[in-house]
Amino acid sequence: MAFAGILNDADIAAALKSTEAKDSFNFKDFFAKSGLNKKSAEAQKIFEILDQDKSGYIEEAELKLFLKNFNAAARELTDGETQKFLSAGDSDGDGKIGVEEFQALLKA
Repeated sequence: MAFAGILNDADIAAALKSTEAKDSFNFKDFFAKSGLNKKSAEAQKIFEILDQDKSGYIEEAELKLFLKNFNAAARELTDGETQKFLSAGDSDGDGKIGVEEFQALLKA
């Protein structure tokens, strides 16, 4: 698992369980349940895992697949959930989330 040694498997499972229903994803709740909100020291490493194409940004397509980073069987985010997540993290309005924006999102 990509997050081994960073996050607790039981916390990840509980966080994913809370997002099973369509349109139930809330990044703040997910971050709290999974423990991501307490991992500011590991923010760069977490960002690199989520930046699947290694572009230096987390783009919309990568956000849509956000939950799958934690478990391949997890669902994709809906378009609405993806847009809310992107809007919350994209502080400079360029349509993607950079590492500094991601760090701020973890603390939100």
